[in-house]
Amino acid sequence: MTDTTIFDDLRLDHIGFYVGDLEAETARLSDTLGLTAYAAAEDGRARSAAVGANRISFVLTQPLTADHPGAGYLDRHGDGVCDVALGVPDAAAAYHEAVRRGARPVSAPAGRDGLVTAAIHGFGDVVHTFVQRPAGAGEHALPAGAGERVLPGLRSTAPRTSGAGLGLLAVDHLAVCVPAGELDATVEWYRRVLGFEFTFAERIAVGSQAMTTKVVRSHGGEVTFTLIEPDVTRTPGHIDEFLRDHGGAGVQHLALAADDIVAAVQATADRGVEFLTAPDAYYTLLAERVRPVKYRLEDLARLDILVDEDHDGQLYQIFARSTHPRDTFFFELIERLGARSFGSGNISALYRAVELQRSGQRDARTEAAA
Repeated sequence: MTDTTIFDDLRLDHIGFYVGDLEAETARLSDTLGLTAYAAAEDGRARSAAVGANRISFVLTQPLTADHPGAGYLDRHGDGVCDVALGVPDAAAAYHEAVRRGARPVSAPAGRDGLVTAAIHGFGDVVHTFVQRPAGAGEHALPAGAGERVLPGLRSTAPRTSGAGLGLLAVDHLAVCVPAGELDATVEWYRRVLGFEFTFAERIAVGSQAMTTKVVRSHGGEVTFTLIEPDVTRTPGHIDEFLRDHGGAGVQHLALAADDIVAAVQATADRGVEFLTAPDAYYTLLAERVRPVKYRLEDLARLDILVDEDHDGQLYQIFARSTHPRDTFFFELIERLGARSFGSGNISALYRAVELQRSGQRDARTEAAA
């Protein structure tokens, strides 16, 4: 009999990246986001390091040989997310059921270092590795102490450091760009294969550009994908640019949840993170849309933090500038006060604010010329 509850307890175990320079990327994530490097490995074909804090866990891998799968990934995409690993109670059962439902297999179930893993294809060149940890190991990928195996082949290099990460707690969601015409099929794949629930859809038009967003979330709510496709009948925008520069579907950004976004933005900015700025008019117009309930408007404006709300509450968000050589992947910081949406109201609000500010600048130039 098929187990229809097999994916009910999915959780985000870790996110894997292929990188061209392991030391540089490990140092960057540590220096800017306050993540702790806690495990490492090298086997002749690749070198890996794990960094994290609280419920955030990234595994970075630098291929050392041309035949390593990461080498081809880096040629096609540059540094980026290659694996969204899912924690499950039974990796073998999850793998076999996913394949039965139509997933393409990558690696069959195998046990090593007390863990069982198996992998399937997801979207683009991103895979999903099922990770089964020993009973009592907890939900978190970070080690409980030195000497533990945190992933197959990775040896813990330091005890778990709780409370690090500058107030960054977990991955809130992953934003995934897919080519035009593939959005509905991707949504259906997650529903059929992994039991995700379709929760939200919106078409966003800004000026001459447009895109469609659909959100899918795992049954227990632990893993969320914001899936985005461009409207190719309109003027090309940043989604089209990502797909072109990345070389197809992929993770555009990761949203990291903060418990105090003002403190987190200030701390990461002090460490060198550059964030996108909002025009002054955005905050002038903000009272027409929403009144912040947790922070002073002056602090939000000083740090360029955006505010949105839905029927369930408010959210605060800010986007970091991409440091990727192709200007593709970037991070978002987000804090939710009950809100379940993703700040789409900020897109039109920013557009309106930019246009208002431009209009004021044109008027000022006209007056000066007169």
